[in-house]
Amino acid sequence: MTKPVFTLVAIALLSACSEEPAPAPVETATPEPIETLTPPDQAYFTAKYAEQCPEEEAVNTAVCRRAGMGSPDVICEFGLGEDEYLRNEATLTAGDGDWVFADPENVCVG
Repeated sequence: MTKPVFTLVAIALLSACSEEPAPAPVETATPEPIETLTPPDQAYFTAKYAEQCPEEEAVNTAVCRRAGMGSPDVICEFGLGEDEYLRNEATLTAGDGDWVFADPENVCVG
């Protein structure tokens, strides 16, 4: 008597676990990598500032970092001449594979 009950329970469990076909794989498009410029270092910013403002004092110290997460712009804080402090600020934006000043008319401090 236990054999038929056991067999019926086993059949019921097997029928409850019926196998469904696996869903077809969905092809997802791989996003193209976005080419971004690396933030400029102090030497690059010093040369760029000297090119834009030749009559100004040379950049003594500069720190550049992204303007925000995912932003194409870079904010550079810098000090001129003997100044060790980062008192001035300029925004650079990516343009034609190189950094350009976002507001070239107002970048010169003096």
